[in-house]
Amino acid sequence: MSDEATYPGERVKAYDVTTRRDTDYYAVFADIPDADRAVWERAKGYVDEVGDRMVAAWDAAEYPLDLATRLGELDLLNDGIDHPDLTLFSPLAAGLVNMEVSRGDGSLGTVIAVQGGLALRTLALFGSPEQQAQWLRPLARAEVLGSFALTEPDHGSDSVSLETVARREGDEWVIRGTKKWIGNGASGGITFVWARVDDPDAPEHGAVRCFLVEQSTPGYTGTVITGKASLRGIFQAHIVFDDVRVPADAVLPGTRSFKDASTVLYSTRSGVAWSALGHATACYEASLAYSQQRIQFGKPLARFQMVQERLTQMLEELTAMQLYCRWMADLESAGALKPTQASLAKYHNTRAARRIAAAARDLLGGNGILLENRVMQHMADIEAIHTYEGTESVQALLIGRDITGMSAFA
Repeated sequence: MSDEATYPGERVKAYDVTTRRDTDYYAVFADIPDADRAVWERAKGYVDEVGDRMVAAWDAAEYPLDLATRLGELDLLNDGIDHPDLTLFSPLAAGLVNMEVSRGDGSLGTVIAVQGGLALRTLALFGSPEQQAQWLRPLARAEVLGSFALTEPDHGSDSVSLETVARREGDEWVIRGTKKWIGNGASGGITFVWARVDDPDAPEHGAVRCFLVEQSTPGYTGTVITGKASLRGIFQAHIVFDDVRVPADAVLPGTRSFKDASTVLYSTRSGVAWSALGHATACYEASLAYSQQRIQFGKPLARFQMVQERLTQMLEELTAMQLYCRWMADLESAGALKPTQASLAKYHNTRAARRIAAAARDLLGGNGILLENRVMQHMADIEAIHTYEGTESVQALLIGRDITGMSAFA
């Protein structure tokens, strides 16, 4: 906040609304173990280190790959994956990393979701020993960028109906099809491609399997999707597989059906709930700071009853989001978390984050649309996480099936 007043009518040139406040009204995170707190502090340091660059990158729709690599250098991409070759984070520590990085920037939060939550997890769960020996550590360190290619232009929520096919020809698989919205899909790294086996003479005909494809393989064309108004600091790709030939051992041996892809998605939904919490925290803290600094009608906005009520409503929702995430992490640590419980956390938290962001944008008035105040950026990025890893409607149907015992999927 500046007290310089070069001309009448501009007492304050800028507002300090991005400083971290560590809001925790119910002390939800007061008792976390020292090891988890150390990981959280490392994530905070990363956000402070790269924050200004990411504001500019989001504005310019640029993807600074060195900042993705920096996440790997700091060992922040493991996302709670349990593997002997990876540093093991507790579910709470993994969640706090997702939360903190998303509080700083949603595009970087999505890097964690794609590189760690999807690509690294797929390899760790289903890859052969040889595949893991070659690629696991490079992915964890972001020396190689990875992507998870499931969604297709014609198949989003109904991704179980995917049409990309892989047929066997001698010692090779030949992949043909398209994918869309694939983070890191045009990064020059590797892609985990989910495809349906097209071989009428094989017992696995029609089964969905996953293939490790290097993006330099002939026939692989990844085109960056432009014109995005959300997550502008990471590239998503439209991918065409024009008879891409890969060796027989490119298939991940642990993948046998679409349920294996679902296993990965279930595991990442908790991360999305934490990411939503990070976005919402940034928006609430910006609102609180602004209300204390912005003078209207001769007094700070925070002195107005309507503003205090709005802040209270935002804090109410934010605290509920924190409680969802903390209890979800505790359930996961105990091995008791059901996939639909993670779905409920995502369902609640992305919806609540949207409401908090909208209230923050409104409370900041015209200043709410300035990127320097970050609220509009978070508001836009929340729209993406509200959709990916399963839309609101899909989550509701998964939860509804669990509580009623009846499927309403078409």
